[in-house]
Amino acid sequence: TFLGLVGMIDPPRPEVKTAIQTCVQAGIKPIMITGDHPSTAQAVARELGLLKNGRVVTGPELTAMSAAEFESEAENIEVYARVSPEHKLKIVDVWQRWGHIVAMTGDGVNDAPALKKADIGIAMGITGTEVAKEAADMVLADDNFATIVRAVELGRWIFDNIKKYLTFLLQCNITEVLVIGGIVLWFGPHYLPLLPAAILYVNLATDGLPALALGVAPPDEDIMLRPPRNPRESVFTSDVVSFLARAVILEFPLFIWIFLESLPDLELARTRIFFMFIIIELVIALNCRSLRFSVFKAPPHKWLIIAIFWEIVMIVVLMQIPQIRESFGVSIPSLSDLLLIFGLGLLVFIVMEAMKMALRAMGDKGLKK
Repeated sequence: TFLGLVGMIDPPRPEVKTAIQTCVQAGIKPIMITGDHPSTAQAVARELGLLKNGRVVTGPELTAMSAAEFESEAENIEVYARVSPEHKLKIVDVWQRWGHIVAMTGDGVNDAPALKKADIGIAMGITGTEVAKEAADMVLADDNFATIVRAVELGRWIFDNIKKYLTFLLQCNITEVLVIGGIVLWFGPHYLPLLPAAILYVNLATDGLPALALGVAPPDEDIMLRPPRNPRESVFTSDVVSFLARAVILEFPLFIWIFLESLPDLELARTRIFFMFIIIELVIALNCRSLRFSVFKAPPHKWLIIAIFWEIVMIVVLMQIPQIRESFGVSIPSLSDLLLIFGLGLLVFIVMEAMKMALRAMGDKGLKK
């Protein structure tokens, strides 16, 4: 007598589908490798949006393929079913030979060899065996694939903020060295545009807090829409070098002009140069909030606003103390001087933002082509 039929399914978590879509947008190719029946694997893959134009290949089919055949077909295979540990090693190996960085997830003893061979082996922390955890580079505490995608996003975010931090500090220091060194070499040490105390203040106070604020800036909106970067790529990427070059080329003539225009009054020249460094470096901090997007798309965040506000308040207070002004070799700037300096700062801000937007538009146009 037929009493009934029980169907069982182990469905993927709801957030996995979104995570896989994010992977695809970020230039990461997700591949399913499972010991399940091909029909089951195919159904789950289609539900997740993982299987589109690619193939489903079983372990026996993979065994029957020659090395050359597999290498020519591997890029089109999106799902592997009924595979053995040897097959998993073979899959990891072919992608590594193509120069890709391979991450492998697994929880069982049979996953250990592939976890060990992959560039990044990720074992499940809850359901994973001790053997898998020992073989892996990372252990996923919540057994959630979406957490891996979030980790990729955080890694890109941190790398971006390191670039912003370095770009800002390098731009400040390169400009200071060129301006101060150039004036001293041309006019002699008696025309030092900034006294040591003023240089120290600019380096520590003006540069320090905005740089720290840039280190905790929110991510750019396209952070998971970019292709993966080469792990051997230097932190001095093309956008960093381009930003540095544009900023230094733009600022250097302005500093030299304001110094020459102020002579023979050396105290006036030092006052203008000192306040120009403060204002322009705070402006550049706003520009560095994003190396790609304008300040309208990537507005300054809370900590950057606090850093800039604190710097302005601090310099206003310090300038009320005669001993500080004397040690800096400056005087309280006149209203006309402040208008001139703020005007030059606004010019730098507008030109840097305009060049950033133009370069991004050119880059986006090139990508579409």
